[in-house]
Amino acid sequence: MDKNKPQSLGDILKRFDPLKDKYISKEFQKYGYDLAMELGDPEHKALYIKMAKEVPRPILEKARYFVKDAKARSRGRLFMWKVKELKSLNQKVDKKASSVLR
Repeated sequence: MDKNKPQSLGDILKRFDPLKDKYISKEFQKYGYDLAMELGDPEHKALYIKMAKEVPRPILEKARYFVKDAKARSRGRLFMWKVKELKSLNQKVDKKASSVLR
């Protein structure tokens, strides 16, 4: 499976294990859980699930790929920093675009 492409719902359901994933009922929960495991930060899986629900997915994906390519000791910390940076950059672009439209 190519990690660069978004997963289809069918692929997610094929990997769904009702005994292991019994408390996951929404797609964002599964994404947040998988993100926490990929970053090696299972202690903060609730934070990643919350982010998967509230933060736009393209921002999370860009940060995830950034961390995947980096050799960091604390992948979770690097991910959070990159999300913060991308969100602030996104807000600056939105402000600039709205000022141009006026």
